[in-house]
Amino acid sequence: MLRWNFPISQFLFFCFFFAAIASSSSSLNRTKPASLHRDAYSLLLFKSKADLWNKLGFFSNKSSSFCQWWGVTCYGNKVVRLVIEDLYLGGQLAPDSVNKLDQLRVLSLKNTSLTGPLPDLSGLVNLKSLFLDHNSFSGSFPLSVLELHRLRTLDFSFNNLTGPIPHGLVFSDRLIYLRLDSNRFNGAVPALNQSSLHSFNVSVNNLTGAVPVTAVLLRFGISSFLKNPNLCGEIVDKECNARSKFFNLSPPEKAAPPPPFPHGQMADFRETGLSRPSHGKHSRFAVILGFLLAAIVLFISVGCLIAAVKRRRDNNDKEKGKESTAVVASDAAETAEVAAAIQMEQESELEEKVKKLQAAKSGSLVFCAGEAHVYTMDQLMTASAELLGIGTVGTTYKALLDSRLIVTVKRLDAIRLAGVGREKFERHMESVGALGHPNLVPLRAYFQAKEERLLIYDYLPNGSLSSLVHGTKSSRAKPLHWTSCLKIAEDVTQGLSYIHQAWQLVHGNLKSSNVLLGPDFEACIADYCLVALATNPPLTSNDGQEDADAIAYKAPEARHKSLSCQSVKADVYSFGILLLELLTGKQPSKLPVLPLDEMMEFVRKVREEGEKNGNWREDRDKFGMLTEVAVACSLASPEQRPTMWQVLKMLQEIKDAAVMEECELVMDSTNSGSS
Repeated sequence: MLRWNFPISQFLFFCFFFAAIASSSSSLNRTKPASLHRDAYSLLLFKSKADLWNKLGFFSNKSSSFCQWWGVTCYGNKVVRLVIEDLYLGGQLAPDSVNKLDQLRVLSLKNTSLTGPLPDLSGLVNLKSLFLDHNSFSGSFPLSVLELHRLRTLDFSFNNLTGPIPHGLVFSDRLIYLRLDSNRFNGAVPALNQSSLHSFNVSVNNLTGAVPVTAVLLRFGISSFLKNPNLCGEIVDKECNARSKFFNLSPPEKAAPPPPFPHGQMADFRETGLSRPSHGKHSRFAVILGFLLAAIVLFISVGCLIAAVKRRRDNNDKEKGKESTAVVASDAAETAEVAAAIQMEQESELEEKVKKLQAAKSGSLVFCAGEAHVYTMDQLMTASAELLGIGTVGTTYKALLDSRLIVTVKRLDAIRLAGVGREKFERHMESVGALGHPNLVPLRAYFQAKEERLLIYDYLPNGSLSSLVHGTKSSRAKPLHWTSCLKIAEDVTQGLSYIHQAWQLVHGNLKSSNVLLGPDFEACIADYCLVALATNPPLTSNDGQEDADAIAYKAPEARHKSLSCQSVKADVYSFGILLLELLTGKQPSKLPVLPLDEMMEFVRKVREEGEKNGNWREDRDKFGMLTEVAVACSLASPEQRPTMWQVLKMLQEIKDAAVMEECELVMDSTNSGSS
């Protein structure tokens, strides 16, 4: 069991204690203290309402340290990023808290169990990315979001938001990513037509009416509108009710029968003299007699006409016999020719439909839910390709399309996936494509035809974690600072925990070459959930050292069994080896299997050899705590290994302890200066 020497409660106590001595200021109240930075005050106000269970490390009211708080990134002593994810906060988003962070670029509070209505956000004038998904927010769509003219990414999915989707979104011309699915929105779909929009989804709502047919919405197709039973139109392939409003009116009620007359009024009515005339019977007899006479005359005339026609036909029978035969033959031939032409046309149409259907089933590029159809299979086939590497289940290429867009294409090994049927592959890819997390390389589309199967991902230009740790042919690696090790480990833990907890899936092939670095050098996991499709991929390649490394990542229970035994605890083991690789810079096959004390000594020696300047000694305790996490994850017994969620909590406690130490140093220096 791991032992942590810096509990958060003790940490908060000491920081507030030293702050009280240094500044003699009271705790945060509704009035902003004069000595407190505006952004720090906003963050503390946010914590006071959102963090019901004290999960966050917001502990100080000193402006010198708020940029080091959990999830906070600053530039020029102003908060530019607030990213707090996958924590059970349980509170509400207070008005005038984060809204006062006027330099904020990224706000992500996804999966933090926040509730209540969304407050005014119009003060975030520089905001570019807003992630509030996977919470329990209620109320209507906040119209203040429409005032954020720099906003490019908006995700309100998986909440309880109601009311209409505002039409004003059509004027947000910088939007690239818009997710409003899994809420309770009603009303019509806005006629979005921003050419910049590349990801869009409003599935699982109560939207109604015809989906506007715009060039942008046509790109997304029906997958972005699923489970809205009252939507119709060309895009969702459902005919709308074309009747006019007059036909929509309820049918008129049947006229009630007139009430019966009272007995006295009926007697009066008979006495008025308005009864039938007495000559009715004579008139009817005259009409019948005239009709009979006319019928007799007509019958005689028809009989004479028939007789005359019969005589003429008898005289011309012989002359017309031959002509009749020729006409019948000609008509039959013409009929047969027309029938043959119709049949050929029908067969041609049927063949064309079959060809189209076969092309759709054997050569279609399937985009994942919410993804824009920004390229075609023809563009991929004609793109210039560069080999990036050969992995466990396939070969990876960098593809440059004619539109100058760069994507990563993974060509799956047909032999290793030989036992996977078409439907199983599609179901699995639908599940993988639905995964969405900042620390996962997103799957955009997939393709399969006969034995050919391709996966299309985003291209991340900063390379892999393996290149960062071990270097490349053109560059030599340097030992990573402990803060870099912690940040990368935290990113990988976030992604793995999301796969394990949210989707009950398994990565199965975690290693440093399958961790890529994003635009901000955040760690993003690649090749996740693919090993489950492979029948029996071998751990062999052209390089024997690489084989040994691949085996070293595997948990003991997974090395000599079939791939069906892959589990979340096997992923935890791989993470432990990955973390040791980060701390030491050694290849996995070069890492010894040691108990905790000996492993900490091994890490110490390796770091001292790598850092000749001696800076490592200042951070020895941090490396020791990270080594403790790595050893716990790489224990031989699966039952003794923690879950990735527990690992995440351990890493957060390490970060809290480090910030506490910095806080104490700041307070000590403040006290020294004041004395």
